Formats: sequence, structure tokens, C-alpha cells
Amino acid sequence: MKKVIELIRVSTEAQAENDRASIPAQRAINRRTAQAYGLEITHSVEMADVSGAAVLLAPEMQQLLKLIQSPEIHGVVAREFSRLMRPENFSDYALLQAFVDSKTILYLPEGPIDFNSKTGRLMGAIRAAIAGLERSELLERSWTAKEEKRRAGACPSGHITWPYGVGFSKETGWHYKPEAEKVREAFRLFLSGVTCYSELSRKAGIPRSALPIILRNPIYTGWRVYDKRRDMSPGALRVKTDGRQGDRRKALRSPDEIIRVRVIEEPLISQADFNRVQKMVEAKRERGSRARVETRRKFTYGGFLRCATCQLLIYSQSSHRGKLFDYYVCKGRQYLRTCQTLYMRREKLEDKLDFLLAVRLTDNGFLQEIVSEQERRRQQGGSQVRMARLQAQITGLREKQQRVLDAYFEGVINVEERNRRLEAVERDLKLAQTALMREAPTPEVTAEELSQLFQPFSDWRFLALEDKRRILAAVVPEIHVADYTVKAICMILPHGGKVVRPVGFSRLESRRKRALYLKTCSRNEALD
Repeated sequence: MKKVIELIRVSTEAQAENDRASIPAQRAINRRTAQAYGLEITHSVEMADVSGAAVLLAPEMQQLLKLIQSPEIHGVVAREFSRLMRPENFSDYALLQAFVDSKTILYLPEGPIDFNSKTGRLMGAIRAAIAGLERSELLERSWTAKEEKRRAGACPSGHITWPYGVGFSKETGWHYKPEAEKVREAFRLFLSGVTCYSELSRKAGIPRSALPIILRNPIYTGWRVYDKRRDMSPGALRVKTDGRQGDRRKALRSPDEIIRVRVIEEPLISQADFNRVQKMVEAKRERGSRARVETRRKFTYGGFLRCATCQLLIYSQSSHRGKLFDYYVCKGRQYLRTCQTLYMRREKLEDKLDFLLAVRLTDNGFLQEIVSEQERRRQQGGSQVRMARLQAQITGLREKQQRVLDAYFEGVINVEERNRRLEAVERDLKLAQTALMREAPTPEVTAEELSQLFQPFSDWRFLALEDKRRILAAVVPEIHVADYTVKAICMILPHGGKVVRPVGFSRLESRRKRALYLKTCSRNEALD
């Protein structure tokens, strides 16, 4: 009897479980095929969780290719051609060449294929192409069905993809689970100024790695938003080193493809609080804050300052030249050598900033001047032309971004070229969006709302350093300063008149201490 190798392959681990019939069915059919052609199965090669497009990477397939080099092995028996391969590109056809070189015959239930014959070469190439086409059609049908579920507000995938504290059932749909209360507490703490993820993780009881994702997920406002999609092109498939199933890279959806569905009527977090957290998270990201709980701080404003000259971050630094000196220094001055902003002594600059926050921003007359100036600028509308130009630039960049993605999906450019072009477009897009934000008129706000917003600064002098930093993170995440002069303050304005006041601060109501502080501040220079 001629000796052959039995080939069994399933695409997922679930198909290989004991309660599934795929592997036993393949084995039974292979036995009948071997019996029909008088073959003796000497080896059995089984592959689980291996895609038909990645069989060449599997060690089991490499073992099979070595075995068929033996003159004793006459062929390979399989249930169907797709068990051997489902090619996505022409390099996968090297597997057929290995059969040709070793003069190995592929035995299927419908008959053998000899790749060394003219008919076998033709049929082998056609069967391989059909198997690859079937795989593409399966992916398209699966993707279409999942998209319909997403648009209907249903769950298109397994529970492993569900957000933290959120569940789904066919009877009730999406719902919050008991552990969602931890998410509510995390939002409350973040709004109160606890922006260090390590500290937030400890207090809320949520893994630190999950917090940045949780704080950005709109599901907690009742909305399910899909703004990314899997890249279905062949080059986007990622597999593990042993050929096991990986995943596909994600790409941003175009604006008309974004799916936004209301799935929970009673949200865990209000839309106003969620929007405020997004601004705080973005401010934290832009200033490059990397706070560590275990680090002893002495710079109150470290991470909250930006150079008013070059717009780069201002770092804190200590110098040991006979005596310890602490400085605030612009990144462009210290590392890039592109900015002429002076080194600023910590004590002197912090005195000025303390005066600004505790005295000027709590003065109703000063706040009224701010409101009047904003109203005057709003009525002038001098920036409308620049805003229109920037908006047109942003629209053009987004269209360019979509053209790059279309070129990649159509196979015109490769992954490296796609990434290079997208990085350039995203860089220009971010610059244009930042410029548009600066040109956009400030939302209308009253002096009373500003007074309520800055009320936590009334006891600024008597707060601990970490308490001050919590207030800054929640209210004033960015201050523009150069050469000891404050040029601008970035404020997170309340929504709908609602102000989230930081909690947990000890308030000292001593009039004597308050008067002493005002007397001390009066010696400093007034700030513009």
C-alpha cells in the first residue's frame, strides 16, 4: 500500500474543541478516502487556529513539507482543497511548488490531483484560486452582517470585546453591570482633579491600563460609537509567529461611515461631565503629564506650563551649583536651543502665579473685564475669514486622508507608504485643528459663572501642593508664560452652568490668615 500523510486543519480554536465535530468529521472522511484508493496513513498532521492564508507559517505545515520529501511518502490526503490552503497572495502558491518538487499527490474525496501533470497544474491553480475567493466572500459576508448588527444597536462580537462594566443580552440589550459603579467613581475622581492614572486606579479599583480607554468610551453616556474599522485588505492580516490567528489592524472610519447608536436610555455619566473629562484628558495628553504617586513633588505648576513664545512645554529642573536652585525652563531653550525664553526661578514664578490665581481670578471686577473683552471680540468677528480658511483646509486634509486609505485598500500603495502619508496628513490636520480652536470664539460665559468656576482658588494659599495640582487639572490645565509674564490661561469652562467643584480639600476660613496672604501678595507685581 502507498503511504500517505493525513492533513487536518480548522481555522479557530473553538472548532477544535471536544464538543465540535469538525476534526472527527475530517478524520472520518480521510479514512474513507484512503480506503478507496488503497492508501496507508502513516502520519497525521493536525492544525488548529490556523487560517488558510497563513498555513506556511505553521510549524505543523513545515513538518509536513519535510515529510513529503521522503521517497516513501506518496501523497497527502485531505477532506477538501481548502484544508491545504486559502491563498491571499501569489507567494502562498509556493506550497503547491513544494508538492511539485517532491512529486506528492493530493488525495481528495472527489479524486487525486497530481500537480506534476498538465491537468493537475491547471486544476490545482484553479482550486487554490477558488478557495481563496471563498475566504474573501466569507469575510465580506461576516463583515456585512456585523455592520448591520452595529447599526441596529446589537452586539456583533463576543463578550471579550464588551466595555468594562457593560453587558449585553438579547432580551435587554446593552446594560450596565454592578461594577459600572467603579466607572462612575473614576469619572467623579477625575473631575475632582485626580488625573494620575495610578492613583485613580488605586482609588477606583480599576486596572490602570484600562482607565484611559474607559474615560474616552462614550458607552457610559448611553451611546455606542464605532469610529474605527478592521482593515480587510490582505496585507492587514496579522498572525503570530507560529501561524496562529491574530487580528487585523484598525483604521479610522471616514465621517460618513461612523456609526453612533443610542443603546442605553439612562446613562451612567452625563454628557456634560463626559465632555469635560475629554477636555481634561486631552489637556493631560498635550502637556505630556506623567505624574507618579511615589515621586515627592516640589514644583506646584510642573506639567501645567507652556512657553508663550514657542508653545512648547515648560519643564522643571534643579541645579546644584554650590546651592540648590529650582527652575522652570522651556523645552525649546533647554533641549532644542530654539527659544530665548529665560530660565525662571521656581519661587519667583510660583509667587506670581499664586497671586494671579488667588487674587486676580477671584476678583469680580477683573472677571467682569474678561467677560467684556470676550464679548467685544465676539461682536467684531474679525477671525471669521481665517476660520473659514482653516475649516476648508481641514476638510481638504480629511479628503486627502481618505484618498490615502482608498489607495491602500485598492493595493496601489503598501503599508509603509500608507503610514508615511497618513502621519504627514495627521500632523498637518492637528496643526490646522489647533489653529482653528485658537481662532474660534470663546463660548459665552458670565462673570457669575467664572466666579463660581474659580471659587476653589479662594483658599489657594492654604492648600497642600497635591490639592493645588488637583484643582489645576480640573479647572486650569494650561498656563502660557514667558520671562515671568503670564500671557494666557487655558480654562475648562462649565457646561450648562454646572461646575464640578473639586472635593476633599481642607478649607481654612481664618480671616487673619487670609488678610496676611493678601498683604503678602500685594508686594508682587501686578500681572497682565
